[in-house]
Amino acid sequence: MSTSSTRIHPTAVIEKTVTLGHDVEIGPYCVLTGNVKIGEGTKLHSHVVIAGPTLTTLGSNCDVFPFASIGHICQDLKFDNEPATLEIGHHTTIREYATIQPGTAGGISKTIVGNNCHLMVNTHIAHDCVVGNNVIMSNCATLAGHVIVEDQAIIGGLSAIHQFVRIGKGAMIGGMSGVERDVIPYGNVKGERAFLSGLNLIGMKRNGFSRDDMRIMKDIFEQLFFSEGALSERVKRLLKAYQGHPRGQEILDFVCSDSSRSFCLPRGKGNQSS
Repeated sequence: MSTSSTRIHPTAVIEKTVTLGHDVEIGPYCVLTGNVKIGEGTKLHSHVVIAGPTLTTLGSNCDVFPFASIGHICQDLKFDNEPATLEIGHHTTIREYATIQPGTAGGISKTIVGNNCHLMVNTHIAHDCVVGNNVIMSNCATLAGHVIVEDQAIIGGLSAIHQFVRIGKGAMIGGMSGVERDVIPYGNVKGERAFLSGLNLIGMKRNGFSRDDMRIMKDIFEQLFFSEGALSERVKRLLKAYQGHPRGQEILDFVCSDSSRSFCLPRGKGNQSS
């Protein structure tokens, strides 16, 4: 179960089915049950509960704070104790009262959280979600089932993401937003029923975008949402104009990919499907 370098508080409860890596620290009153694997250097501060009905994996050098609940069965009423897993990457911080749940047979049978994520107090990641690397979820941000959040996205506090919605790479979700539609990469959305208010220019600067990159992204944004013609025609023009431009291609590939949801649009633009 553990190695000589692992530090386990005497009040912790750990079943024999749990596998602990080197230099793991398990604080007071933590409870680990089922098929659970904890990577080296990870710290559970206290009162953390982790379950592995099928398999829950927590990567190396993660930091988990009190009262987090990880790997317990999901809240989907259709769940029937089918095999389902949860995979959490390395160097991810999980703050107090966060909940992360495994997948279901009705989805991809697993939930995935990437590396270097920061999940703040009371965040919730439901079944069959896929969360990329370097994602930040602020206090009380929630993902319903089957949500995809791409790398470097930021989800503001008290925001709720609807089932099957995709949040594109580098997108910024404003606090207290209800997001019912897909958000393009580097999009900036906000509002009770979220609308697209522009591009996440601050995020672009922080991630080393050149002025030329940002100019092109602005042009794609303007043409995609404010020029004449059907969306399919606009996308075709942009694909031809910016073929091979890696930043612009991220938005265009996202728009062209299959989705069960429509896109968040600028205010006053109404609904628009892909």
